[in-house]
Amino acid sequence: MNKRLRTGAIATAGVAAVAAAAILLPNANASTDQPAAPKTLSAHSATQLATSLKADLGDQSAGWYLDSSNGHLVMNVLSEDDAASVKAKGAVAKVVQNSMTALKSGAQTLRDNASVPGTAWSIDPKTNKIVVVADRTVTGAKMATLTKTTNGMGEGMVTVKRSQGEFKRYDGGDAGSAAGGAAGSAAGGAGDAAGGAGDAAGGAGDAAGGAGDAAGGAGDAAGGAGDAAGGAGDAAGGAGDAAGGAGDAAGGAGDAAGGAGDGGAGGGEQAAGPIGGSAIFGGNARCSLGFNVTVKGAPAFLTAGHCGNDSKTWTADQGGSQPLGTVSDSQFPKTDFALVTYDDANAQPQSAVDLQNGSTQEITKAAEAAVGMKVQRSGSTTGLSDGTVTGLDATVNYGNGDIVNGLIQTDVCAEPGDSGGAMFSEDSAVGLTSGGSGDCTAGGETFFQPVTDALKATGAEIGAGGGGAGGDAGGDDAAAGGKGAGGGDAGAGNAGAGNAGAGNAGAGNAGAGNAGAGNAGAGAGDPGAGAQDPGAAGGDALN
Repeated sequence: MNKRLRTGAIATAGVAAVAAAAILLPNANASTDQPAAPKTLSAHSATQLATSLKADLGDQSAGWYLDSSNGHLVMNVLSEDDAASVKAKGAVAKVVQNSMTALKSGAQTLRDNASVPGTAWSIDPKTNKIVVVADRTVTGAKMATLTKTTNGMGEGMVTVKRSQGEFKRYDGGDAGSAAGGAAGSAAGGAGDAAGGAGDAAGGAGDAAGGAGDAAGGAGDAAGGAGDAAGGAGDAAGGAGDAAGGAGDAAGGAGDAAGGAGDGGAGGGEQAAGPIGGSAIFGGNARCSLGFNVTVKGAPAFLTAGHCGNDSKTWTADQGGSQPLGTVSDSQFPKTDFALVTYDDANAQPQSAVDLQNGSTQEITKAAEAAVGMKVQRSGSTTGLSDGTVTGLDATVNYGNGDIVNGLIQTDVCAEPGDSGGAMFSEDSAVGLTSGGSGDCTAGGETFFQPVTDALKATGAEIGAGGGGAGGDAGGDDAAAGGKGAGGGDAGAGNAGAGNAGAGNAGAGNAGAGNAGAGNAGAGAGDPGAGAQDPGAAGGDALN
């Protein structure tokens, strides 16, 4: 009897324990299996996390991209097990069909069997496919070759699109000075206007010569040089040569000083040199500077390789009177970068990009591109444009055997003359403009050489150090000691240079600034009530 009771009691206790476990276990599982919420990441942080996850996944990795709408890293995986591990580390997991190994193999198939001029392809992790773009020249037998190859790869691997444009490199010919890039000489003929200034900056001319009409109350010079100071006219509005690179107003500094005038950069006698997006000239070609770098401490800059092939030497002006540097390494085709060493071993060009509005973006490092990354491009033809990275490991066939691999594909526009120009994301260097189809009116696809690859190949480092280019170009009085922007004596105190020439006129305040008037009459007596600060209305308002 007692034995039966004991057995019953034990059985009852066992049932109770099982029931309790049944209640507790689901809750325990819920607490440990709950996936972490996706992290909101910067492009740099997302790249770091993606690199770590790729190493963990090995050949099960299938690419990744940034969801710019929420800052999430989306990692492509091949199984639910891999998805769980990705989610646990704060990324969004997407189970897809094609591994990165398979996609790269498909790209190689295209290179082997469909190397048709006018085609480009890249890996798009968003669709988990290879996206092929055929420009308008791909017709007849060329289109048949492409179609045969892509049909053999299957719809799950490749997508074919057409472009209304034609793939081409974006180097330009003799297309004017394009100073500052965005407006060139066309912005109201800013040459004479922004200098009003012209002669004033170089040697005082009408504006500085005893203040001329300026001292009388705003004749030609007191008007801040007519359109330039009076209301900024075309010169202040569009910048032209004056706004972009100081043009004639900066006493001939033009593109050489990247908008800073010969004596304006950093306030000393030494020019700062051009910065990313500035026009550079070699032979009959015009390209754009990418990024200032150093190689074993020596100053240099990166641009496109097809530009480096165009000319061995490069200058800051179309006439060739302002030498910059000599090509020390140029790679094109296959890749597309060139390293140009500054002729002046003591040059200290600023590590920055011209934002084409009188300001600059400091560049402190290089970054790998990521699909979904927001980027900007600065070039000497079209100025500043922005957009998004749309593909990686792109191949472009420009024709004539010019095939480039490993490029970054974007929807950022560009045009001839922008080649070599800087593509960047905040303070990170990302790419060098290579080519594409379309323009900044119709849009299109544009391809960039990864900066990280160029740096590795050349041993260069981002960040040339040294003085600033742009801003107020060395302060209110660019020459401080009464020197004109062109280097000679202004002949009238601060009239020739100071605020009239390079100071705030040619570079700092985009051509109008305090040009011509303002302090134009300084040193020549009282400029008169009518000329007291005519630059304030048109010049300083641009800041």
